[in-house]
Amino acid sequence: MANLTSLKVLDFSTLLPGPYATMMLADMGADVIWVEPIKTKAALIEATAMRSYLGRSKRSISINLKADKAHQIIESLIQEYDVIVEQFRPGVMERLGLDYAALSEIQPNIIYCSITGYGQTGPLKNRAGHDINYLSIAGVSSFSGTKEKGPVLSGLQIADIAGGSMHAVTGILAALVYRQETGKGQWIDVSMTDASFAMNSIHAADYLVNQNNPSYETNALNGGSFYNYYPTKDGKYFSVGSLEPKFFQQLSEALGNPEMFDAKYFHPENQEQIILFIQEAFQQKTYAEWVDIFSNLDACVEPVIGLDEAVKHEQIQARKMVVDVSSLGGEEEKQIGSPIKFSHSTPQHSHTGPPVGLNTEEILLEAGFNPAAIQGFINDGVLFQETDKKP
Repeated sequence: MANLTSLKVLDFSTLLPGPYATMMLADMGADVIWVEPIKTKAALIEATAMRSYLGRSKRSISINLKADKAHQIIESLIQEYDVIVEQFRPGVMERLGLDYAALSEIQPNIIYCSITGYGQTGPLKNRAGHDINYLSIAGVSSFSGTKEKGPVLSGLQIADIAGGSMHAVTGILAALVYRQETGKGQWIDVSMTDASFAMNSIHAADYLVNQNNPSYETNALNGGSFYNYYPTKDGKYFSVGSLEPKFFQQLSEALGNPEMFDAKYFHPENQEQIILFIQEAFQQKTYAEWVDIFSNLDACVEPVIGLDEAVKHEQIQARKMVVDVSSLGGEEEKQIGSPIKFSHSTPQHSHTGPPVGLNTEEILLEAGFNPAAIQGFINDGVLFQETDKKP
């Protein structure tokens, strides 16, 4: 049995942060309805592997939120649903009459989570942005890179997922506990820039107390030490994180220079010499040879592998991080599994993401609308009902 089977969520979000957050809730058993615009060929997450993943275990209803009659549908749904998640710029839901102030009048204990780039307040609240912009404003990009090339791009959407999705889920679960204790719902304002700024845990804490402003390659974790990536003889890479003495000693011995380990190995004045030696050492052997050497050592040294190798890695497989999920058409699809492991409950991966609007009629029937009313909404362009189960 999953953990959140009594939780009901209306998800108005698009793109990545909101859908990822609600997928986490769905994995933990929540009943999530993805409220999507009327289906068009320009739909942003339509009929893709990304949609199939982010829509996992959710149902989809397709509504024209600008239509007057849409309010009748939403007002009916929020009588049964606990949580609303939305990701529009500030003011959009208010113009639609679907903001927290309006909906909390109808359902006072509603938990309403807004995920935006810059938050609901402040001079940038209405400004457009992407992950790269939020990391820049938060100061993260100013020390994540190299002196030679400046800031570097991350292959992951740090602000979107670590900033937006994770903090949204944390806020929602905290608000649920608060409501359980007080009976009161509330509005959760998640800014991806705020969250990125808060993740400056090491550097910002030091700056605010000691005014040490971080920059490229100035500390142990951002290129100012041997903690880095090193190319092998055949052009592949290894990650070296042997910061603690016991790990650095094993690294030194594995690279054939045990003398490199001494009490001063981590002093700033020694870093350039140590980095040069590690670079030269890794250039002497192939990737496969280094894999063989480090496979039995506990030195915080690991090969950099491709995603195609990661999905097959024994650790990933042992943790069941790749799962088979049934599509609504009956086929099995491989997806990333839930990373949260519970001792007394299991995540649910009930089905892949449905096509836009597949569950429209089903959801409206559950909400008390009769077939004639539903067909009237469809005829008026308020609703879309998909009949093809293949995304």
